[in-house]
Amino acid sequence: MASSSQNDYPDVLSSNEDDSVISTRGLEAFGRKVTTTASHLMGPLADPSSHPHYQSAMSEVQKQLRRPNLQRSMFSMARTTPTDLVRSKLSTREIQSRALSYVPDDMLQNIPENDNSYSLFQGFQATFPELTDEGKKHRRRVSRGRKLLEETPIQPGSPHAVQKLKKEKSSMIHQFEMLGVRKNMASSEIREIDNKMANLAGMRKIILDRLANLEQEEALLEHDIIEVEGRLEDAQELAEEAESIAMQTPTKSEHDVGGEDSPGFMSQSIYEKLPSASSTPSKPKKPRNIRRKSMPILHEHFQPGTMIRSMRAHQDSITALDFDAPFGLMVSAAMDDSVRVFDLNAGRCIGMLEGHTASVRALQVEDNFLATGSMDATIRLWDLSKAHYDPQGSQFGRDDEDDGMAFENPDDQPVDPPAGSMADCPLFTLQAHLDEITALHFRDNVLVSGSADKTLRQWDLEKGRCVQTLDVMWASAQASAMSAGDSTWRQTTRSTDASADFVGALQVFESALACGTADGMVRLWDLRSGQVHRSLVGHTGPVTCLQFDDVHLVTGSLDRSIRIWDLRTGSIYDAYAYENSVTSMMFDSRRIVSAAGEDVVKVYDKVEGRHWDCGAGIAEAEEGKTPAIVERVRIRDGYMVEGRRDGVVGVWTC
Repeated sequence: MASSSQNDYPDVLSSNEDDSVISTRGLEAFGRKVTTTASHLMGPLADPSSHPHYQSAMSEVQKQLRRPNLQRSMFSMARTTPTDLVRSKLSTREIQSRALSYVPDDMLQNIPENDNSYSLFQGFQATFPELTDEGKKHRRRVSRGRKLLEETPIQPGSPHAVQKLKKEKSSMIHQFEMLGVRKNMASSEIREIDNKMANLAGMRKIILDRLANLEQEEALLEHDIIEVEGRLEDAQELAEEAESIAMQTPTKSEHDVGGEDSPGFMSQSIYEKLPSASSTPSKPKKPRNIRRKSMPILHEHFQPGTMIRSMRAHQDSITALDFDAPFGLMVSAAMDDSVRVFDLNAGRCIGMLEGHTASVRALQVEDNFLATGSMDATIRLWDLSKAHYDPQGSQFGRDDEDDGMAFENPDDQPVDPPAGSMADCPLFTLQAHLDEITALHFRDNVLVSGSADKTLRQWDLEKGRCVQTLDVMWASAQASAMSAGDSTWRQTTRSTDASADFVGALQVFESALACGTADGMVRLWDLRSGQVHRSLVGHTGPVTCLQFDDVHLVTGSLDRSIRIWDLRTGSIYDAYAYENSVTSMMFDSRRIVSAAGEDVVKVYDKVEGRHWDCGAGIAEAEEGKTPAIVERVRIRDGYMVEGRRDGVVGVWTC
């Protein structure tokens, strides 16, 4: 036995890393050998130290303890905590599992009370009835009826029949109870979802307010950037001017200071050396771009049909309005002979445009520039970047008081903007028409206007003069003369409405011009030749509005319809009828909006293919109010502005 124990010691205390003391294999082997050594030492011996087995065992242990690997292993085990010893015996996956299943004491102390009326087992049993014993019996049942014929006839009054009916009754009662449990569980889930939706709606409102604040800060920062850019341009112009003056001023080397003909000290005025205004040509100042660099996205996160702002712009019916971008600049005109400019972000009027002697019937805003056509037969061009009032808080806004400039209440009287804020905005006036301007449109440097004098005029905005006159009556007569031989030319025989504008709407793109007139015709002109390329016949009333893109042309008329034409074929692609006359229409990439003699705006969603109403007629109907009829409507990127007969302007998401 002693020899076997001595032969086993090297296995216990070997230098192999797998057999170290702190390994599982080493601990088991060490325990076995210690037990064997103790069994040899136990016995009726008078002196254990003189026993040969004891001496050989202890000498072998001392020999192994002197080995460096064993000493390092013992020292590392002495420094290792019990927790590390346990972790060293566990795998990484098991440690992760134990860590995830551990629950802190503070969570155990704050366990919420269970307010459910059913236990987890009841809910599981009600949710999966086919897993229960009662459910397994009825799993293969197809109908809700009971089986009337049994395989073996049972006497009605026998104990077996009574037991069977009781069992069937208990099964049905159990199913009934489970259905009640499932109903209550579904009801509680609905209430929980409602609470979550309410919480999400509150969170959404908070984030919307945060987004509104961010866009407000962005607008203020952009205003500061534009102001710094303007000052930088002015500083650069002054530096260039000073450099040119320095180059033209004679230096000391060019004059003989010691000569007899040299003038005396300070005998020549310094102002004589400055170049005169006539000698130095003045460089035209480039118009400053005040359009926002970033596109607001706040309106995209509102529900369609949400009112963003409502303000009283005029005291009379609005005749024309347009805006450049969402939360940008809006210009409106009314029968009170006033033209006002508004900042849609701040909801304030920043100035009035003075110059026309009658009401403005047509206008268009494009970037910084504005074109207005009036009943005084003139067209005026304006540069809105030269306005001297900033609602975002420039020096004009800081020096002047608010004076109720924010039109939060639509019933408030309009407040006059600061005097002279638009004094530098007029550019030039175009005069050639003989009657009121009823329609206009410009793109780049080309502007086309339509008048009650039955003519269309093409203007060059760089030179400020008329370059072509198109006579609609002459084109109509020519079409009548050629209608017999050419089917392309068609003449309408319907009579025109005396109250309608002869030229109701037009749009120009490069050399293409579309024009709608009071006879219901839509004529497509080629400005290069001055001839009508095609005439679209379909409306039975005067055309009041039109707009086209690269494929379709959409027209609105007093015949209470909107027609969509295919420009490739010249045929009607689609049409929509309304209860009243269409006075204004516009479309963007997704929606067609129109004013059709109601207190709401008619909206057609081209993507979803549905019609719906948007406007004050729906929002104020619940309050018992009756808003005015919508006369004009404009839309860009889901941001809609509508003007009414009472002078109120509403801003909506669409």
